[in-house]
Amino acid sequence: MDLLPAEIASITRRHGFRSLKLLNVHMDEALSEEPYGVEYGSLDNGLHYYVRVNSKPRMRAALALGVKVGSVLEVEEERGVAHIVEHLAFSATKKYTNHDIVKFLESIGAEFGACQNASTSADETIYELLVPVDKPELLSQAISVLAEFSSEVRVSASDLEKERGAVLEEYRGGRNAAGRMQEAHWVLMMEGSRYADRQPIGLEKVIRTVSPETVKGFYDKWYHLHNMAVVAVGDFPDTKSVVELIRTHFGQKVSASIEPPVIPVFPVPSHEEPRFSCFVESEAGGSAVMISCKIPVFEMKTVKDYRDSLAEAMFHCALSQRLFKIARRKDPPFFSCGSAADVLIRPVKACIVTSTCKEGGIIEALESMLLEVARVRLHGFSEREISVVRALMMSEIESAYLERDQMQSTSLRDEYLQHFFRKEPVVGIEYEAQLQKTILPHISAKEVSSFAENFRSTCSCVIKIVEPRARSTIEDLKAAVSKISSMEECGAIPDWDDEHIPEEIVSVKPDPGDIVQQTSFPNVGVTELVMSNGMRVCYKCTDFLDDQVLFTGFSYGGLSELSESEYLSCSMGSTIAGEIGVFGYKPSILMDMLAGKRAEVGTKVGAYLRTFSGDCSPSDLETALQLVYQLFTTNVVPGDEEVKIVMQMTEEAILAQERDPFTAFANRVRELNYGNSYFFKPIRVPDLRKVDPIRACEYFNNCFKDPSTFTVVIVGNIDPAIALPLILQFLGGIPKPAEPVLHCNRDDLKGLPFTFPETIVREVVRSPMVEAQCSVQLTFPVELKNVQMMEEIHFVGFVSKLLETKIMQVLRFKHGQIYSVSVSVFLGGNKPSRTGNVRGDIAVNFSCDPDSSWKLVDISLDEILCLQEKGPSQEDVSTILEIEQRAHENGLQENHYWLDRILRSYQSRVYSCDLGASFEAQDEGRSKVRECLNPSTAQLASQRILPFPCTSQYSVVVLMPQSSRIRFLKSLLQSAQNRTGTEAKMHP
Repeated sequence: MDLLPAEIASITRRHGFRSLKLLNVHMDEALSEEPYGVEYGSLDNGLHYYVRVNSKPRMRAALALGVKVGSVLEVEEERGVAHIVEHLAFSATKKYTNHDIVKFLESIGAEFGACQNASTSADETIYELLVPVDKPELLSQAISVLAEFSSEVRVSASDLEKERGAVLEEYRGGRNAAGRMQEAHWVLMMEGSRYADRQPIGLEKVIRTVSPETVKGFYDKWYHLHNMAVVAVGDFPDTKSVVELIRTHFGQKVSASIEPPVIPVFPVPSHEEPRFSCFVESEAGGSAVMISCKIPVFEMKTVKDYRDSLAEAMFHCALSQRLFKIARRKDPPFFSCGSAADVLIRPVKACIVTSTCKEGGIIEALESMLLEVARVRLHGFSEREISVVRALMMSEIESAYLERDQMQSTSLRDEYLQHFFRKEPVVGIEYEAQLQKTILPHISAKEVSSFAENFRSTCSCVIKIVEPRARSTIEDLKAAVSKISSMEECGAIPDWDDEHIPEEIVSVKPDPGDIVQQTSFPNVGVTELVMSNGMRVCYKCTDFLDDQVLFTGFSYGGLSELSESEYLSCSMGSTIAGEIGVFGYKPSILMDMLAGKRAEVGTKVGAYLRTFSGDCSPSDLETALQLVYQLFTTNVVPGDEEVKIVMQMTEEAILAQERDPFTAFANRVRELNYGNSYFFKPIRVPDLRKVDPIRACEYFNNCFKDPSTFTVVIVGNIDPAIALPLILQFLGGIPKPAEPVLHCNRDDLKGLPFTFPETIVREVVRSPMVEAQCSVQLTFPVELKNVQMMEEIHFVGFVSKLLETKIMQVLRFKHGQIYSVSVSVFLGGNKPSRTGNVRGDIAVNFSCDPDSSWKLVDISLDEILCLQEKGPSQEDVSTILEIEQRAHENGLQENHYWLDRILRSYQSRVYSCDLGASFEAQDEGRSKVRECLNPSTAQLASQRILPFPCTSQYSVVVLMPQSSRIRFLKSLLQSAQNRTGTEAKMHP
């Protein structure tokens, strides 16, 4: 496999990119300060604007208001106020009140969270909207909302009081193990700087007690139009009209402070002595090591700066690839490890190497990480390693170039925001592709290797370890650093020894199969083939993305068919086989074989289906199909070392789960709602000793052995003249076994045990916690009758979205007690038979203050009951219909959406060898429901789908911190008084 710099032509296979001319540039040549492809300027009041026409997605606009204001500007009594302002913006402004902004945006199809959101960091605040623009007034109204955020946020006592609860719940949600570890690392990294104690979430006491005057004072002082930018990227007729809308809504705005405030610079001191931290976290997901070295953020101004950024990216990629290979060796020092660079705050970025390892293996992991960086400093990367990375990066820029006219508006919006915040150049993908194509071949291994200097322990280095139990000391960490430094100084570290990489994925090309049947379905826009080995292939040609082809193959029959005695071993088959290599090669070798190609394939063995899925470039379709061929023709044989690694990783993962307070909660929910059977039981460490790796791999091999049982759907930029010969060779050429292997009739599959409680069950799961967390799941059984199934499934979707909207409105917007709520639907309680009813459940999930949990459960039940007895308003129904329609319109422009629709048509219970009829039935079901949905039919659907009344049958499980017995009994009595006839149990 030749990936040397001189062979760039072999990497750039497609004409469009190959014909792209190289540049004649000087390293000191300045990059344009003006952002490319956008109308850019400022209003008289100081507001900056960026406006660009972009048609993906069609008739949508990605908008943002960027504000150079973050938590670092807060004084002590304001800690958390920048984030509170962000919340209040959606809650109350001069023009809108009581979250009317949220309601308005949802009424035009911009769903809360997905299409209207905001974020606060240490240095900046961003408000984002994704709105439809198929009606002229919609864009104007959306821009007017951003204008309200800029200078009209209202901070009354009642407004603030309503929002405190949501902010407190967000604060509480961040006080889990991950949040505590992140905070500890942040403080260590930023020690000696204002940033160290200015995390955006702030202090609980400030959130609870801060006055409206303090919040208003912060807003008035810092929210100056001079420090803001509006970004509008979307499917506009032109940019001039959008600029005029910005001028109309923002032009007359006046900031509270006449002069723009000077944004102070808060330096982060460098340090030559490394800082060490041994963080013991009883709820940690495992043991981990992080080495971070801080360096200043330099503005990218010249071609030389751009070249340096490419070389640095190559360094992190090459180092990560080495570390991945080490993790796949015999007795590896860590399970996973990778390197990256990240801008932490405006003046500082960090070079970071992070690993996860076995408990008690911290020092070995740290030494291995330090050793590998030292090895690069001593010997550098090999030319081959750099060729692999170069090919990978060239492939990525090639893909971006080919899809330069199909970029998502949200991606372009984010580029312009970074130009505003950090002066990052926006030079346009065509010029950037030319730059990379010109520069990449000339970046040497030596140049890339030089970035290892950034990882010296004298370069503002911070070394942090996380352990669930204290096993290592700071002295141990210092000794590890000293040991590797001594080895480096005396040259006692040998050069890197790389593995041999085969040239070809498929060494002997198979004979192509034949097409025995070909059918077109014009209403779906697909062609279906049945090949001589029995495999069915359906393909749809699209032009959504020039560099994307997606595919999924499925076959009926999975883990539900296994006996209890075999289930444990066979359920581990995918994990063990994946570690060995399911495509005929170890993962570390395959990684290099695929360098410069954009092709990946994954596998999954579920309860009822075995699937493989892939994502590739059209020019790498052959490679992706070769991987599928290898999947079906490779017999995975377990070796002792691979099995040992997998079992060790699995054991650590199980122990980590058991440390997580939410595990006991999730296990009880599953046990209660889905039956206490072997299929739903969590795996414990003693269970691993019962796993038979030979049987596990044998089962996995059989899962992908017989092509005649598989249906494959391919969607994307396919040229049939090129793709069909490849499909026939590598899919049609998969040999059909002499005897059937795992031939399963979908109507005869074994169903999973699934018995929902017939009465009301209300339980508390108490778990030890470092800091109090509380999570609630309220679940209702669902049974859909076989008659009019297509319509019923769509009704379920609308009812679940209606529940989510109404509960969010009452628990957050009215009572201010939660941060978010999700409503999920599970309809997998039965085998995928084409007859019989469909059973499952609808679950409501939220987190909250432990003391408020039962009150909020009852409020939720009352709201759902009200929906069943009185029905929703016409406004509620219209909003749900609009959100669903907008999501559908966006989906019609995406390959993933079409792939999913076609797969669902094949797997639909109405499917009987006619894809077009099945697809049409699904479309008709959706249309019928949309046409008939009104307050009355929605009310009837809520009665039909959920138990009616909803208070007659449900389960609710609440995760609570472990507390004293007396306090628990009081809580138990209070709960019993609230709802008579309920049960409550404690699960320690």
